[in-house]
Amino acid sequence: MKTKRAATVADFLVHLPPERRREVERVRGVIRAHLPRGYEEAVAKKMLVFQVPLSRYPDTYNGHPLWYVALASEKSYLSLHLMSVYADAAQAERLREGFRAAGKKLDMGKACVHFKTADDLALDVIGAIVAATPLDRWVATAQAVRTRGRKPERRQ
Repeated sequence: MKTKRAATVADFLVHLPPERRREVERVRGVIRAHLPRGYEEAVAKKMLVFQVPLSRYPDTYNGHPLWYVALASEKSYLSLHLMSVYADAAQAERLREGFRAAGKKLDMGKACVHFKTADDLALDVIGAIVAATPLDRWVATAQAVRTRGRKPERRQ
């Protein structure tokens, strides 16, 4: 993405090169189609972010909305951040197995999937992962982590 900071989702999208915009919009469409109720879409740190509104969970560790999914356009690739995969071993395995079954290569860090085009992704699996964590459960996970004061224990 160009260096100009986008203030809105429309701003973010319009500043992407056309070929990148097409890919981001495809993945964004899958996210939006499967996103449980209550999350909001915003732009933060040069990414499209699907987050818990501060009005629902204001007591975050950093005072910013709690992220659930983020979509970024990096210099040479796109990235999809699936925060719940980091906290849930079953979802992480579901993601790995879904990519394997679809014959797709999973290029992933702890919760970040790198890709060049939407065709690199197992979009049905991405949709299922996004749909899997209702807002209240995601907030409860964050609250439990804060209470323990450490990284989330991965659910089995």
